[in-house]
Amino acid sequence: MKGQYKAVVIGGSAGSFSVVSRLLSKLDSNFPLPIILSLHRLKHVRSGLVEGISLKSNLKVIEPNDKEKIVAGNVYLAPSNYHMFIEHDGTFSLSTEEPLNHSRPSIDHTLSSAAFFFRAKLVGILLTGANKDGAKGMKDIADKKGYTIVQDPSTCDIDTMPKNALRIMKPNKVSSPDEILSFLNNLA
Repeated sequence: MKGQYKAVVIGGSAGSFSVVSRLLSKLDSNFPLPIILSLHRLKHVRSGLVEGISLKSNLKVIEPNDKEKIVAGNVYLAPSNYHMFIEHDGTFSLSTEEPLNHSRPSIDHTLSSAAFFFRAKLVGILLTGANKDGAKGMKDIADKKGYTIVQDPSTCDIDTMPKNALRIMKPNKVSSPDEILSFLNNLA
């Protein structure tokens, strides 16, 4: 499995901060892949989430700028009130287009664009959350032969997001946060 993947993309909403914090606190500081996070966040609060995640993370956490190149070993968090896309040249594109699924950033936009860029070299993970955002993005990752993991709904604070994904696609794994962490550590 080592060397098979080029990036990890993670989407989450309600309850996902604690899961993401735990994952990043337990990953090796030499984790070899970029991790791209699209988490629902309050649009009027510009800072705090990066700092909160950074305090727990063994990896550098960045809110990328428009046209910033994706670099292995960094964690990229979609900025507040911006959609975050991955472009065909491996850079980020930020947009203030209308919210999708009542959200900006939209998890679907990030996951789908990552699927089209990384294709079979992508690991997509969908965590706990309260709406259907992320389901289409996970299906796009699966359709492009990426590896898909959906958090086990029984381990979620709010299971709506994983259940919506499970309705439209069959992931490679349905896993608890600890199982997700074990999978990621095996990539290192």
